[in-house]
Amino acid sequence: MDTAIVLGATGGTGQVIVSELLNRGIEVIAFGRSQSKLEALMVENEYNSRLTYKLGDIFDEQTIVEAAKEADLIFQCANVKYQEMKDKLLLLGESVMRAAETLGKKIVIVDGIYVYGYQVAKGDENHPKQPHTKKGKIRVEFEQLIFSSKWKRAKALIVRLPDYYGPTSQNSYLQTTLEGIAANKTSFFIGNLRTPREYVYLPDAAKMIVNIAEKDDSYGENWNIPGAGLISGEEIIKIARQVTGSRKPIFPLTKSVIRFIGLFDVFMREIVEIMYLTKGGFILNGEKYEKRIGPIPKTSFKKGFKETLTRLSSRA
Repeated sequence: MDTAIVLGATGGTGQVIVSELLNRGIEVIAFGRSQSKLEALMVENEYNSRLTYKLGDIFDEQTIVEAAKEADLIFQCANVKYQEMKDKLLLLGESVMRAAETLGKKIVIVDGIYVYGYQVAKGDENHPKQPHTKKGKIRVEFEQLIFSSKWKRAKALIVRLPDYYGPTSQNSYLQTTLEGIAANKTSFFIGNLRTPREYVYLPDAAKMIVNIAEKDDSYGENWNIPGAGLISGEEIIKIARQVTGSRKPIFPLTKSVIRFIGLFDVFMREIVEIMYLTKGGFILNGEKYEKRIGPIPKTSFKKGFKETLTRLSSRA
């Protein structure tokens, strides 16, 4: 791979993949619809000579085709808002896959674990998908679209991430909590503080995603991107307070509280459906990655949260 294009390059996952590719000496085309955000990405990467950007609309396959002509590989990191998933997710899938098909390109699709539904299990990539939510069911349709036999020239793979955090994270469950602590303000934690959950540090995820993408025999498959283990909200807050010195209150948001807030906030209204993720449950098995790719990068929670909070504090 000499050149790659990252769709949704200014998002949390897109940014770390851009950085990882640049660190490997790969030419990168950052694709997005906001010129100001793309220019900020250029500044963040110190105007690296291997980084350029193209403006375009993820729902307009022709703009993707034009931007991706010189790329060897497409990373699809763009996403849609929770409240728009029903109407827009499959349109996004069609757009990126039609572009990859037109160009005959390999494409890496970044996705999550909604497809499994609420299962208390540690599952590999062949684990039964039993979604019980609208978002989970449409994600299964999305997967079926990506791996549809109608694509003759495009080669796709899907990487699945659990909850995540990191310096570039923007819309994760932990974001409000960490931003509040970094700014020494009262903040909230979504879910039960005592339940251990799986989180992946985004720079680790980027390493794994690019490693998978570089293997020709990775395509046509799902791949798990596991985290460094399980950690509870109480443990996260303890680490965060040690790093920042903040002692401001942090209030857990239960399902009933979020349901009430959802009466006034459409985003929080959509969170209610997937609150099951905050109760623990499905954990990603990384054996396939270890057997076919190599050791799983596992930044310690202490180091990962320190790096994340340091970055957030500089913005506060």
